[in-house]
Amino acid sequence: MAIRDSLMVVGGFQEELICKNTIVNPDGKLLVVLGYNPEYLFVDAQSRKVLMFDDLMLAMILVLKNLLLLFVLLVSCNGEDRKIYLVLLEGDPIAFHHDKTFSQEGNKLDPNSEASKAYANELTKSHDEFLQSNLERGSYDKIYSFKHIINGVAVHTTPSQIEKLKNAPRVKLLEEDRRVKQMTTYTPQFLGIPAVWTQEGGDKNAGEGIVIGFIDSGINPDHPSFAYDPMTNSNSFTDRACEEGPLFPQTSCNGKIVSARFFSAGAQTSTTLNESIDILSPFDAVGHGSHVASTAAGNFGVPVVVNGLYYGRASGMAPRARIAVYKAIYPSIGTLSDVLAAIDQAVLDGVDILTLSVGPEEPPEDKLTFLSLFEIFMLAAHKAGTLVVQAAGNEGPSPYTVISYSPWAVGVASCDTDRTYPATLILGNGLKIVGVGLSGATVGDGLMIQYNKLVLAKDAIKINTTLPRIAINNAEECQYPEAFDPLVVQDSVVICTFSAGFYNGTSTLTAIIQTAIVLRFKAFVFVANPTYGDFIAEPIPFATPAIMIPATTDTQNILQYYEKGTVRDTNGLVVRYGGRAGISEGRNASYKGRAPIVSRFSSRGPDYIDQSKNPTDVLKPDILAPGHQIWAAWSPMSVLDPILSGHNFALMSGTSMATPHIAGVAAMIKQYNPSWTPSMIASAISTTASTYDNLGEPIMAHGFDLYTLHTSAPFGFGAGLVNPSRALHPGLVFSAGYEDYISFLCSLPNIDSKIVKTATGGICGQLFENPSDLNLPSITITSLNGSRIVHRTVRNVESKAETYLSAVLPPKGVTVNIEPSWFIIAPQGTQDLHITFNVTQALDDFTFGEIVLTGSLNHVVKMPLSIFPISTT
Repeated sequence: MAIRDSLMVVGGFQEELICKNTIVNPDGKLLVVLGYNPEYLFVDAQSRKVLMFDDLMLAMILVLKNLLLLFVLLVSCNGEDRKIYLVLLEGDPIAFHHDKTFSQEGNKLDPNSEASKAYANELTKSHDEFLQSNLERGSYDKIYSFKHIINGVAVHTTPSQIEKLKNAPRVKLLEEDRRVKQMTTYTPQFLGIPAVWTQEGGDKNAGEGIVIGFIDSGINPDHPSFAYDPMTNSNSFTDRACEEGPLFPQTSCNGKIVSARFFSAGAQTSTTLNESIDILSPFDAVGHGSHVASTAAGNFGVPVVVNGLYYGRASGMAPRARIAVYKAIYPSIGTLSDVLAAIDQAVLDGVDILTLSVGPEEPPEDKLTFLSLFEIFMLAAHKAGTLVVQAAGNEGPSPYTVISYSPWAVGVASCDTDRTYPATLILGNGLKIVGVGLSGATVGDGLMIQYNKLVLAKDAIKINTTLPRIAINNAEECQYPEAFDPLVVQDSVVICTFSAGFYNGTSTLTAIIQTAIVLRFKAFVFVANPTYGDFIAEPIPFATPAIMIPATTDTQNILQYYEKGTVRDTNGLVVRYGGRAGISEGRNASYKGRAPIVSRFSSRGPDYIDQSKNPTDVLKPDILAPGHQIWAAWSPMSVLDPILSGHNFALMSGTSMATPHIAGVAAMIKQYNPSWTPSMIASAISTTASTYDNLGEPIMAHGFDLYTLHTSAPFGFGAGLVNPSRALHPGLVFSAGYEDYISFLCSLPNIDSKIVKTATGGICGQLFENPSDLNLPSITITSLNGSRIVHRTVRNVESKAETYLSAVLPPKGVTVNIEPSWFIIAPQGTQDLHITFNVTQALDDFTFGEIVLTGSLNHVVKMPLSIFPISTT
C-alpha cells in the first residue's frame, strides 16, 4: 500500500508521534496511524473506530489497551492549533558579543570573520538545546534562529507548550507572532533634489557607496530602474548573498541589486501558499517592493511609459545607492517572524539605511508599544549603526493611529504634491465636470473631442433575460457584459454607478474595464451614488477612455441632464437617448495645486505607549514626504492589483510611498557625512524641514470630510516637509544613542526597570527627570502640570564657529523660556539648552509651537513643540 511507505511506524503512543502520524482520507476524516511493525492500524480520529487492519486480534488488543490514552491524545492533537511564537533569550547576539571588535556603536559587523561564524554556530546550537530541553519532542518546529542583532527564536507550537517557556530559564520575552501589512517621478523636482545631486557630484553619483535595505514584497530584477551600468562606476559590493529561485536567477544581483534574500518560514507555517503567486524567491509578484525600492534608489532618468503614453522620466532620490532586497511579505500573507528575520539579516549584511514600508497591523496587546519585539529589533538595528525609516501608517485622519512608535526609528507621514492629472466630462449642454482618470479622450477622426450617446447602465439591461439575479442586480455597476444589450451600449458613453458591490468589495473597476472592452463602449463614467455618498478616487491608467466622478453633487447634475434628454415609454423603458457626452484627455499633468497637503490616509499622532492609547512624550510622525500619486517601478505580474497587470510602472499612494523618499534622502546625507550616526541623520532631516506650503501658508491637511482642508499640526506632519538640500548642512544636530534610549525607557511613568532590562538588555542607570529629556529634535509633553524644565544638547557639525539666537513661537496656554538665549558654538562643539515651560492656561487638548535657532552663517534649526497643558499648578 503506497500510503504506508510515507508513514512512520508508531510504537508506544507517544503524543508527538501520534500527532505527527495522521492523514486525511478522501471523505475528509482524520485518520490516526497506530503502528505495530510490520502491521498497521487505521483509526477514525473522531469515532475511534478501526477502519482497516490486517490482524483483528492484534488490533483489538491495541485499541482496548490504549483506548483512554488514545482519546486523550486525539483531543490533544485536534484541540489546539499551533501558532508561531517569538522568544527572546538571554545572551548577546553576534553584533554585540564581547569577543568581537564591534564595541563602538555604529561600527559595521564583519559577518565573515571566523569569530562571528563560530559564535553564530554556538548560538544556533544553544537555541536547539533550549527548545529540546523545554518542549516535548515533536510538539514544535523551530522557524528561525535570530542571532545577529537579537538572540532568540521563532517557534511553531501549541499554546499549552508555549506555557512551559514562560518561566523557563533564559527566556526574557515571549510574544505571539502577528500579521504585517504593506503601508507607493516628479518628486525629485518637488523636493528640490536636483540641487542636492549637484552637491553630491551629479545625479549619477548621488548615493554612491551607500546600501539601502528594503524589507518588502521583493523586487522585479528586470526593471530598468534596477539595471547596472559597469561603465558608470565600479562595483565594490561583491560579498553579499544572492538567493536565486523562480524568476530570480543568480544574475539578478547585478551590481545595482547587491543582495537579495527571501524569508518565508513564517508564511509557509501559517498558511498554505499559492505557488503561482507566492513565489519562493526574491522576485516581486506584487509590485509594492519594486515601487518602494525605485523611489529611494532607482536609476536616474528612466522613461515612464504606460499604455503607450510617455509620462516623463523617473529617478530615485539617491540614484547611485545600491539596493539590498529582503522579501518577507507574500500575496497570501505577511508574518512578523519573517520580517524580524529579514531585519536580523539586513543589519548583518551591513545596510546603511533600512526601509520598512511594512509593519504590524496593530500595537501589541500585553506590553508597551516601545517594548514589542518589532521595536526591540529596530532598536538593535539602530545600535548597530543602521538608520531605520518606517511608514507611519495608513489609518488617518483619526488621531492616535500612527504605527511608528519608537524614537529610534524615523516615522514618515505622507503628503500630496502639486501635480494632478485632471480629467473632464463634458456634457452635451456644455457643462464641464472635473473628475479623476488617467486615460485618453473620446476622439473622432481628428483630434477633437467626440460626443457620443450617453447611456445609464441600468437602462441598457437586456429585456427578458435569464441571467442570474446577481448580474441583474449589479447591472448598474457594469460588472457583467452579458447583462447588457450590446446594440445600446456599443460606441456609447456608459454611466456605471458606485453601489452595493463596491461598498462591500465584491465589485471592481477591473470588471468595468473588461465590460467596456468586450461591449466596445466609447467610454465609461463611474459616478458616486447618493445612497453611499462621495468616494475617494485615485488616478488609474485605464485602457479605454474613462473618468471617475467621486462627488454625489456632480452625479446629480449628470443624471439631471441625462433624464432631460431621455425619452421613456409608459413602462419606464428608454425609447430614445438624447444625451451626449465626451471625455477630455486625462493623462496630462497639471502643476497648479497647493502643496504639500497631508494625505487623508496618512496616520496621525499623538504617539502612544500602550493599546489603551495613553499618549507619550515622543513626537510621531517624525517627518513628511510625498506619498500620494507617486510614479515608480512596478511588477507586471501585479497579482494583487489586476488593473495594473502588464505595467512596468504604477501611480501609487500610501505612507509606503513616502517612506523611501526619506530613505533616499538619508542615503545622500550619509554619503556626504559618512561618520554620522543614525540619530544625527534623523536630526538633520527633522530640524531643516519646512512647515509652510508652496503658497507661503501653514501646511494644510485633508480631514474626515472628503475634499475639505484644515490647518495641520505636528501630529500630522511631524517636523514638516523634508528639505533635502538644507538637510545636508543642518548647522546643529541633536544626537542620541543606545544608552539614551534605555534612559528614556527607564524614565517612563510606572515603568519597571526589570522589564526594560529583560526586553533590551540595558540597565537603568542614570535616569532622565522626565521622558521628554531624551535628546530629540522636538519636544512633546503629554501632561504639563505647572512648569517643567526640559534639557537638550546640540552639536555643531559644520566647519566654522557660529553664533545662534533663540526664538520661540509658544504654544497656546504656555510660556517658553530658553537658556541661554544666544550662544557661540565651535566646530564639533556642544551646547546644553535648558527650556522652561510654564502653564498659563489649562486646556483640554494638545497645543503646538516651535523653537527656532537662527545661526549667523544662515543655518536655521527648528524644533516643533507639542504640549498638553493640564494645570497651572
